[in-house]
Amino acid sequence: MNIFSPGFHGRPRPTGDRLPPGQYRTDDFPVLSAGPTPRIDLNSWVFTLTTETGSQHRWSWRELLALPQEWPRVDIHCVTRWTKLDTDWQGVSLDTLLADIDTQAAFAVADCYGGYTTNLPLTALLDGKAWIVHSFDGRDLAPEHGGPARLLVPNLYFWKSAKWVNGIRLLDRDEPGFWETAGYHDYGDPWREQRYQGD
Repeated sequence: MNIFSPGFHGRPRPTGDRLPPGQYRTDDFPVLSAGPTPRIDLNSWVFTLTTETGSQHRWSWRELLALPQEWPRVDIHCVTRWTKLDTDWQGVSLDTLLADIDTQAAFAVADCYGGYTTNLPLTALLDGKAWIVHSFDGRDLAPEHGGPARLLVPNLYFWKSAKWVNGIRLLDRDEPGFWETAGYHDYGDPWREQRYQGD
């Protein structure tokens, strides 16, 4: 199954401890999206965290920027086989957003402007593993890369780092997202090559 555009195959794949199996290194930042790039007014931007009981917690753009910031430097790995090393971001840890949230949920779904969703186990978002980022390489995150804000989960394939994120729903059960309902893996660990269901 090949849902993405062609053109990301047949490139040299140097070996190294930082490249997952089947990946090649790129210095570019390819742009791949499932639909058009939404244009989002920061005055109306809201991030909503909804618990499994329906309780909602909201942050405006100014409130998000006022939260404690982190500057993760991470490698990112796309399911189309490119890897970009040492990427620099700025944003808010999911640990910060979830610090005062009472939840027994085991799963999460990221919701985005434009209707995209992706599912994750809640453990993939905790303990310094995920951020809501608004800056890349010292600049505001460009719309084509998910700006004004995207989810960043570098331990998983990059489709799990949902662009244009506007909320996370905490759930008692797993709920597949956009690519997962099309046959992509529910978890997406690049080191285990979990690209498609059954991998």
